[in-house]
Amino acid sequence: MAEIKIAAEVRNEFGKGAARQTRRANKVPGVIYGHGAEPVHVTLPGHELMMALKTSNALLSLDVDGKSELVIPKAIQRHPIKRNITHVDLLAVKRGEKVTVEVAVHTEGELAPGGNLLENVLNTLSVETEATHIPESVTVSIAGLEAGASIHAKDVPLPEGTTLATDPEAIVIQVLAPQAEEAPAEGESEGAEA
Repeated sequence: MAEIKIAAEVRNEFGKGAARQTRRANKVPGVIYGHGAEPVHVTLPGHELMMALKTSNALLSLDVDGKSELVIPKAIQRHPIKRNITHVDLLAVKRGEKVTVEVAVHTEGELAPGGNLLENVLNTLSVETEATHIPESVTVSIAGLEAGASIHAKDVPLPEGTTLATDPEAIVIQVLAPQAEEAPAEGESEGAEA
């Protein structure tokens, strides 16, 4: 995954009033944590940050007062109605360092004929990988699976250098048989009771 470069400013004013003022200027307050260092409070450009975070587990290269800092998003807070980003927590990482992240699970292929239903039990998997090589997603083939079949976390193919952090026995995907609607028994009427 490519690094996304964003200019950030160190933030010296704190509290609700300062955060609101930052947001009115189309910027997002954030905090950089990690490596045992003191948290660094920053302000990021709102639109650039929103575009960068459209990709899950985006690797950001922040220019903070002339110093480059590699970070990944750890927690993103959004406005409940407008859905714009109101605050972001960022985790500082180093090249070659392993991080644990959630990666989306996608499916490919068609189920066996018969009207079976696909249930995504887990939409993401927790994996450990190098911070500069975080996969955007993992893909699982469901081609020809019959009712009753399931795919466990240990069965999901992972990119090289990525290891599973989720329970290997956890069910990721299962195939369910279609449920037939029961017809009312003879003599019973549908609706009101007598």
